[in-house]
Amino acid sequence: MVGLWHHTTICAVRRDAVTAVACDGQVTFGTAVLKHRASKLRRLGGGSVVAGFAGSVADALALFTRFEAKLEEWPGHLERAAVELAKEWRTDRALRHLEAMMIVADREKLLLLSGSGEVLAPDDGALAIGSGGPLALAAARALLAHTSLAAPDVAREALRIAAEIDLYTNREISVEVIP
Repeated sequence: MVGLWHHTTICAVRRDAVTAVACDGQVTFGTAVLKHRASKLRRLGGGSVVAGFAGSVADALALFTRFEAKLEEWPGHLERAAVELAKEWRTDRALRHLEAMMIVADREKLLLLSGSGEVLAPDDGALAIGSGGPLALAAARALLAHTSLAAPDVAREALRIAAEIDLYTNREISVEVIP
């Protein structure tokens, strides 16, 4: 098969001291759906951190491994571990070519990491990445502003809305919660 890999939508929401990270399960290659229930979220740092990825699966798995090492180096310091990974990702010859983005979250912070060195925290308690990321982000922001839904419900509903519009996002949604 010839075509581009399109992977996922990840949406993270923080509300009322609860963080939820949701992902869809679809993996496509070109115009073919290869998998409906892929796992794109990982618990790291002894379960206190949830990480989700969008991009190449092999690249994302390599990043999970590197990020886990940074969490071990900087236990309890999500932001410092994220900055250290972003620096390494940007400067290491092999890592520089990885095509993925990550959202990482613990009980206090949501962060977006990219290969160009970004470590971004949202102003409004919502982040989203992937093909349906802009759609899920808009939905999450609207739900946060105009409903009293709990963080897991906002994240899940934002992905459902994105799945209605984005071809590369399905309704097989997984949610991880960090109380």
